[in-house]
This record gives sequence, structure tokens and C-alpha cells, in this order.
Amino acid sequence: MSTLREKVAIITGASSGIGEATALALARHQVRVVVAARRLDRLEDLARRITEAGSKALPVDCDVTNRDAVRRLIKQTLRAFGTLDILINNAGVMPLSPLAKCRLDDWDRTINVNLKGALYCLGSVLPVMLETGHGHIINISSVAGRRVFPTAAVYCASKFALHVISEALREELAERDDGNTIRVSIVAPGVVATELPESITDTETRTAMKKYYASIRTPLRSQDVAEAIVWALQTPAHVAVNEILIRPTSQVR
Repeated sequence: MSTLREKVAIITGASSGIGEATALALARHQVRVVVAARRLDRLEDLARRITEAGSKALPVDCDVTNRDAVRRLIKQTLRAFGTLDILINNAGVMPLSPLAKCRLDDWDRTINVNLKGALYCLGSVLPVMLETGHGHIINISSVAGRRVFPTAAVYCASKFALHVISEALREELAERDDGNTIRVSIVAPGVVATELPESITDTETRTAMKKYYASIRTPLRSQDVAEAIVWALQTPAHVAVNEILIRPTSQVR
């Protein structure tokens, strides 16, 4: 029997890509999954597939950049399932462009979703986990959280910051002497075949990025990343998987 059976997980950005794949992977372990994103129609379809597979799912329309919406997400989760064990901070955008183009709206969107959205979720989930004394937070970052790429300065900055926040939170929780077993992991994928490049609004940069993705012989699948997440969640409570860096075999940087 899976050690994850009957646990409750919130997954943001669950309407496609890594979030969707992770929801399906966790459902196979009988995790009760709260799938959150802005595209409710996709979430409802995902919840239907999870239910048909024999697990339980709750679709929630949630914009992580809205603090009130995030608070409602947590309340709906507790109302439906009575507890909360796992947060997978997956919502993200990647509207790349050269800094010289000064696309301020894209910069704001990147910081609001990738960084502030993750913080809003952390801020709403932590009190619940601290009260119960257990939980696992997984922040989905990127190779871009470890190195800088041209046209990706603001995106990289948001992911670097997520690494810093994850490590700081891990240390703060590890220092507590109250017997809690709240773990923090960061998962940093390389090139994954998802919709993420479609969030690039600068035409020249989007064309260049699609060409780069095409140069990777076999990109990661969302399922590959989902399997890494499930593995980290299944480790014993005394084991802290701090970081997983996962790239396609043919990705150089």
C-alpha cells in the first residue's frame, strides 16, 4: 500500500503540463487531490478523470496572484477533506524577452505569478501545517533558478528567488524544536514539453525559444517530472529531499 494513500495535496497550475501530470500520478497513489488553476473547464475534466480512476479530486478556480483567492483555496480544501498534507507550488509563467525591450507588464506578471503567487500559497498553507506538525511543500523551479540565460533575466530572477525562499524555509523549519516534520523540496526541471513557451509574448523571443526546444533531441515529459515529485513525497519523514535537478539527457545547459 502506498505511503501516500489518503493524503491531501494542493497542486497549483494544475490545468496542464507538470501540474496535471502530477495530479494524475498522485491519484494513482490514492492521494486526494485539490487541483487549482484559472481554467476551470480543464480542472473539471481532470477531476473527472481522477474520480474515474478511483481517487478523489476537488477542482478550484484560483488565481495565485490574488491573496483572497488563495485563502479561499485553503478553506475549500479543509472544508472538503479536513486536512492538508502536501502543497505543490507549480503555477508559473515564462514571458521571456530582452531586458532592453522593457516589457514591464511581462516583468510584473512573472514576479506576481512565479514569486508572489508561491509566497501567497506558502503563507496560507504554513499555519495549517505548523498546527498539525507535518506536511511537505514542493516548489517547482527550473534550471533557470541555477543559471542565467539571455532574454530570461526576470524569469531567472523569479526562480533564483524561489530557491532562496525554499532553502530559508527549510532551515527555519529544521531549526524548530517542536517535533514538526514539515519538509521543503525544490524540483528544478530543464526543458519540458509543456505549454510554458506559449506564455512568451515577444514574437522574436518566442520563435527563438521554440527553435531551442526543437534542438533538444528528447525533452522531458511532464510525467517524468511528476514521477520525481512522487518519489520525493514517498521518502520517510526523517529524509529531506532538498532539491531535484532534472534535465533531458541531451540538454547541455
